[in-house]
Amino acid sequence: MKTRDLAYIALFAALTAALGLLPAIPVAALPVPITAQTLGVMLAGAVLGARRGFLALLLFLVLVAVGLPVLSGGRGGLAVFVGPSAGFLYSWPVAALVTGLLVELLWRRLNVVTALVATVVGGIGVVYAIGIPFLSLYADTSLAAAATGSLVFVPGDLVKAVIAAVLAVAVRRAYPVVERPRRAATAP
Repeated sequence: MKTRDLAYIALFAALTAALGLLPAIPVAALPVPITAQTLGVMLAGAVLGARRGFLALLLFLVLVAVGLPVLSGGRGGLAVFVGPSAGFLYSWPVAALVTGLLVELLWRRLNVVTALVATVVGGIGVVYAIGIPFLSLYADTSLAAAATGSLVFVPGDLVKAVIAAVLAVAVRRAYPVVERPRRAATAP
């Protein structure tokens, strides 16, 4: 791993932390607030690619675990990994990985629409697929009730996905951080 890769990873972990400075919006029916930090998750995967995006969010979660108050509302420490929002946190590195894999897969055809597909599938689909079952478990509610209650997050997450897609395409054009996928070397 090059020094440049480490800098990108640290930069996107810091960007996700900075997005935590925006105030969380509490949701009356759920113990999970609406935050801007999932935008950082989508951007990490879409701009950095699968490997570096995953590592950026893993680094972010390590910073949370050691107690730095980098989550929205100034939260941090190990306690956040066992509450209702824990599954959403666990999903972030996986979501960045999936988003990055899709961006790399769609590299030749990457435009706002294909980048939007990547951010929606990775940044929303994966986050919900992992976060909702944890929410159901920790909130002691049915999976259906947790999923229905989580629908309140969809409009905001779609806005974040559009922002991430537009920014990822702009960054790719101006300064491509994700390298063009290389073809496998053919054996003689």
